[in-house]
Amino acid sequence: MSMKNRRQFLEDSMLAAAAAVAAAPAASALAADEQPSNSPSEKLGVAVVGCGGRGGDHLEAFTGRPDTEVLYVVDIDENTGKRRAKMVADKQGREPKVIVDMREAFDDPAVNIVSTATPNHWHSLVAIWAMQAGKDVYVEKPVSHNVSEGRRCVEAARKYNRICQTGTQSRSNPGMRDAMQYVHDGKIGKVSVSRGLCYKRRPTIGPKGEYEVPAGVNYDLWLGPAPLAPLTRPRFHYDWHWQWPYGNGDLGNQGIHQMDLARWALGVDRLSDWVLSYGGRVGYEDAGETANTQMIVHGYGDQALVFEVRGLPTEPLKGAGVGLIVEGADGYVVMTSYSEGAAFDKDGKKVQEFKGGANHYENFLKAVRSRNYNDLNADIEEGHLSSALCHLGNISYRMGELLSVPEIAERLQGVESAENEVASFERFKEHLAHNKLDLENVKLNYGPKLAFDPASEKFIDNSQADVMLTREYRAPFVVPAAGAV
Repeated sequence: MSMKNRRQFLEDSMLAAAAAVAAAPAASALAADEQPSNSPSEKLGVAVVGCGGRGGDHLEAFTGRPDTEVLYVVDIDENTGKRRAKMVADKQGREPKVIVDMREAFDDPAVNIVSTATPNHWHSLVAIWAMQAGKDVYVEKPVSHNVSEGRRCVEAARKYNRICQTGTQSRSNPGMRDAMQYVHDGKIGKVSVSRGLCYKRRPTIGPKGEYEVPAGVNYDLWLGPAPLAPLTRPRFHYDWHWQWPYGNGDLGNQGIHQMDLARWALGVDRLSDWVLSYGGRVGYEDAGETANTQMIVHGYGDQALVFEVRGLPTEPLKGAGVGLIVEGADGYVVMTSYSEGAAFDKDGKKVQEFKGGANHYENFLKAVRSRNYNDLNADIEEGHLSSALCHLGNISYRMGELLSVPEIAERLQGVESAENEVASFERFKEHLAHNKLDLENVKLNYGPKLAFDPASEKFIDNSQADVMLTREYRAPFVVPAAGAV
């Protein structure tokens, strides 16, 4: 397809989609006196929006239960929609309706629940529109693509008295809950560092170029809030994670799970006092833009939340690759999965194990029945805070200047909690060297240390950084401003 034809295709599809979805849904589809019944025998109607990889898990969760029925399969890829609808029909005995525009489902009073696993840049808007239409929402992590829209999700949930669960399922697992209680009870002493790890191999996604949108995909609706732009990656699905207009890198993909755990371990219910990040996309050049090797440090008074992303081959740290390490004065806890781990004393002797999983969707449905968001293990505000910590790290990273490894080492000497960060940086350097990168010549983004006000959720005296707390939205796919949900 020529550039001229592609532009015409995009313009035509945008006009067609805009005509269909020009206005947000009405906010009264389920009034306060029309709440779902507390009776477990009454079926709740479900619409799943975004039915690809993770969306398949959502469909499995709500299909075949005695108390829920999937009424709508919503996907911008008609091939995915049809395939998933057949799966649902085979399991629940009744075929759901397959649609492209989610607003049709939101307008249906038979729908009580919207469960969504779209790309990140759609998460908040799906949740907000659904809650405005009177639906309860299960929204995948990260709940937002930027800091501001996550807070708008919280505002919508409270304003419309909606139940909104975040897809950080570790919070429902007994093994993880027991580990957190162990830390909060002071069993490892005063916590100095809560360290999230995302050591997950990520190969190149292929060269940047201009590629054909797959047949059957409504590209305009896929773009939604993002700018109208051509497809620049070879693989349409999933690899959007590594491009800024749609994803947040592995920090906001796999890493949001462990970022949530790191914050939970510290026992803090606010954003940090400052953030600093450095790293780069190293080892290959491709269509990706986000970092594949990144360090993030959040300051919480005399405690630090540290996060490490490594997309190149690496060895585990204390047995954890994708996991959590909580470092205390009297020992440490290592969680090696979403539900398993152990506590150790200062000498490295194992003193207690943690194990046990659960069903996060069950917890969501319990709260839908009770109408009490405090019954949720991962209420939308928990999701907002942990997602925002990822976004703040990426803001520092994206505001960074290109420096050599020795220059970064020198800068870190002046950072608060520098002793801990110098040790972390030494391991960071070893990782780069292990992957045969020239430490003298490789250039990495070294972000500024940004002071932050957790109360206002704004940076302190930094208008440049504040701009990156939100984005320019493409009409009509606009996340409402503060106070306007």
